Amino acid sequence: MLWVAFDRGLRLAEKRCLPCPNRSNWLAARDEIYEDIMTRGYSQTLRCFIQSYEGGDLLDSSILVAPLVFFISPNDPRFLRTMDRILLSPEKGGLTSTGLVYRYNTDHSHDGVGGREGAFSMCTFWLVEALTRAGVYEQKYLTRAVNIFENMLSFGNHLGMFSEEIARSGEQLGNTPQAFSHLALISAAFNLDRATEFKR
Repeated sequence: MLWVAFDRGLRLAEKRCLPCPNRSNWLAARDEIYEDIMTRGYSQTLRCFIQSYEGGDLLDSSILVAPLVFFISPNDPRFLRTMDRILLSPEKGGLTSTGLVYRYNTDHSHDGVGGREGAFSMCTFWLVEALTRAGVYEQKYLTRAVNIFENMLSFGNHLGMFSEEIARSGEQLGNTPQAFSHLALISAAFNLDRATEFKR
C-alpha cells in the first residue's frame, strides 16, 4: 500500500495538473518499492508472494488486492501461481476452505492475538475479483470466480449483510455488518457482472 500511495499521488498530480515538485523523487521511491517487493516479497521456494520479508515462506491472502490496485497484472505468472496456491486448502499449504479465504494460517503465522481466526469476508471477495480479472485471459478463473462468489453469498445473514469473518461453522464473527466486506462485495460483483456480460 506504500507503493499505492506514491503511485496515486503521481497519478493525481498528472490527471489534475497539481504541482508535484518532487515528482522525480516520488517516481524513484515508487519504483524502488516495486522492485524491492518483487525481489524480497516473492519466494523462489514456494514460487509465490509471501506474507513478509522476515516471515519466511508464509502465505497471506492480502496479496489478492495487488491486481485490484494495479500493482501487478492479474495474469502475471507470479501472481497466478500465488492465487493458485491460496486456492488450495490449508492442509495442502493454501488458505481456502469451503470456498472461504483465510487471511493467513494461524497454525504457522503468530499474530500475537491468539486463538483461531475465521475466514475473512473481504479476502474472499478479493479472491473473486482477482479471479475475475484473471478470467479475462483464462476462462477457468472466471468459472471459479462465479462459483466462489455464489458460495460466499450464502454466508450473508438474513438481511444479506456480511461480517468481518466467518467461522468454520458458518457463524458470522467480528464486526457485523463490516463496511470493508461490503465494499469488497460491491467491487467483486461489479467486475464479475461486467466480465460475465462480456463473455455472453
